[in-house]
Amino acid sequence: MSEHIVPVRVYVTIFLVLLVGTALTVWAAFQDFPWQLNTIVAMTIAITKATFVVLYFMHVRYSTRLIWVILTSALFWMGIMFALT
Repeated sequence: MSEHIVPVRVYVTIFLVLLVGTALTVWAAFQDFPWQLNTIVAMTIAITKATFVVLYFMHVRYSTRLIWVILTSALFWMGIMFALT
């Protein structure tokens, strides 16, 4: 099986994106958003950062369609579990 070679530049870029996301998380923690937007903002930032980690550091972006199907079904199942709780 041939593996995709990811340039170091991509890893550095994703690392910097995650650092900006962390700084954004810290900034949002000190803000008082109206209504219940604090939770929505925090979850949006966390989901975005988790997506970058899964796609690039776990190499899902360069994987086969089977991995994408497994990932999608796992997220769908997790959504069902959250909905049932």
